[in-house]
Amino acid sequence: MFQYEFMQRAFLAAGFISLIAPVLGVYLVLRRQSLMSDTLSHVSMAGVALGTVLHLSPVLCGFLFAVLGGIVIEQLRRTYRSYSELPVAIIMTSGLALAMVLMSLKTSLNKSITSYLFGSIVAVSRTQLIIIAAVTLAGLLFFVLLRRPLYSLTFEEDTAAVSGVRVKLLSFAFAVVTGMIVAAAMPIVGVLLVSSMIVLPSAFALRFAGGFTSAAILAVATGMIGVFSGLSVSYYTDTPPGGTIALILVAILLVGIAVKRIVKLGVKRRFAKTGIGAQQQTRHANQTHQTLRKEL
Repeated sequence: MFQYEFMQRAFLAAGFISLIAPVLGVYLVLRRQSLMSDTLSHVSMAGVALGTVLHLSPVLCGFLFAVLGGIVIEQLRRTYRSYSELPVAIIMTSGLALAMVLMSLKTSLNKSITSYLFGSIVAVSRTQLIIIAAVTLAGLLFFVLLRRPLYSLTFEEDTAAVSGVRVKLLSFAFAVVTGMIVAAAMPIVGVLLVSSMIVLPSAFALRFAGGFTSAAILAVATGMIGVFSGLSVSYYTDTPPGGTIALILVAILLVGIAVKRIVKLGVKRRFAKTGIGAQQQTRHANQTHQTLRKEL
């Protein structure tokens, strides 16, 4: 399949995205903002529709809308501090409503927007590949250079502000990076399933990793396995790439949870045979938790 140039571009784009999207997912899950990626993907769809109606670049318009949506969500989050899920609901419904209205203005838009909704391995152009590479590089620099301030912002925002972190500026920068990564991932998995590429690998990694760094590495590895295998299966079975990737990532997560549960039951039985009581098991779990918190 690599004899075709469009497959080469698809795998390159998928490789770039799988380097950065799972890392973003770890932060989003820990900040309890996992639905933010899904919301920004719907906002990005409105940008794609507007670009098509106005005969502008749908890719760039979708990219711009996703970034602006992230900024608006962050501003609304500060307005509704006691209702953290409300900004996500507001922006998601607004993005969907705008996309539906714009799609009704142009009958031919429904056909051209299908690839953005479900993803298409032939839709990744050279321009999109360059954008995805640039977003990946910018995202990696952001997460590496601002690693410690992002730690503080993720777990203790008030403490981060007291320690000198410019919380508001960093939060808006994080929202911008989130919008960029969501928009860049659209050609691979589509608008409807872009959050699967961001959230599912991080959900698997946080279930098994013993610290933040190991969680990020495991999330990236899981994302790469899911994306590359999903694209391969999609090519040979002629199934939608976005749905195929999402199903493989879900399967990895479910199998991982099942294996961990089986191992946990085996450990409990071994504890019971060796005479280790419930109090000692609790003490062991607390020590593990304290070790994780120290690393974070």
